[in-house]
Amino acid sequence: MPKLKTNKAAKKRYSYTATGKVKRTKANRRHLLANKTRRQKKSGKVMNAYADATCEAGIKKLLPYGTKN
Repeated sequence: MPKLKTNKAAKKRYSYTATGKVKRTKANRRHLLANKTRRQKKSGKVMNAYADATCEAGIKKLLPYGTKN
């Protein structure tokens, strides 16, 4: 059976935790923060979140070997 290719876009956006959950980065925290309200900035303060369970199977297909970083 041939090797499976890792989707490079998914590799940059998602990673696996030690327990196998899919970790992602929250949106709206990179730039244009001066225009956002304090409430918007505080709600997204923690950058890491977990991928939704409905999307997790699709993400695991895109990352067949996991990410090492």
